[in-house]
Amino acid sequence: MVPLSWYLIFAAALFSIGLFGVLSRRNAVAILLGIELMLNSVNVNLAAFWRYGDVRMMTGQVFAIIVFAVAAAEVAVGLALVISVYRRRNTVVADELDLMKW
Repeated sequence: MVPLSWYLIFAAALFSIGLFGVLSRRNAVAILLGIELMLNSVNVNLAAFWRYGDVRMMTGQVFAIIVFAVAAAEVAVGLALVISVYRRRNTVVADELDLMKW
């Protein structure tokens, strides 16, 4: 049986990779992918704590499903915004998106 600490280390590494992707990328789609990695690391934590906790309680799985729903909504809204900005500005570079500075 794999110890809980391995799952937590894996989730922390996945979250760190996602955070690095969000902070270092200039492309808006790559930033969205980094956010998705961070949300998936949360799901790994929730599933691991559910597995090593009280198995009769399904709270970890329910929260993971909620995080999946939030991630799907975030992708839909985020990609719609990126497509809208690309049609207007012909770029998806995050540094050049200053629509609020008119």
